[in-house]
Amino acid sequence: SRQQKTTSSFSVASLQKNMAAEGAAAIRPLVDMLRRVSPESQVRAAVALFDLSRRVERHTAIREAGAIPPLVELLTSSGTDGAKECAAATLHNLSLGSSESDIAIAKAGAIPSLVELLRSSGTAGAK
Repeated sequence: SRQQKTTSSFSVASLQKNMAAEGAAAIRPLVDMLRRVSPESQVRAAVALFDLSRRVERHTAIREAGAIPPLVELLTSSGTDGAKECAAATLHNLSLGSSESDIAIAKAGAIPSLVELLRSSGTAGAK
């Protein structure tokens, strides 16, 4: 709906401007969007988190905002393939360069979920 579009656009724009000052607090609205039932909200949040996760200096804020558990949940949900792909790519990015993120990802149960996602997708990487 229009409110969701406004919320997600506002969140992404605000995050890009306020990451340095607000850290994890700036990311929490996206984490909340991941938990919504609306597949559209989940995709938008997953895409925004993926974009943010491309910069290593943002990984701690993303982890501290609590994004890892809902990203893992998204992998096994009935959500869209696009949301699942963004969640997997974001977890991959977060795993680069931080043992704290690696531990948090493993504790959240991502490894079996990622393996299952690969198996069910039938991609070349799963063979």
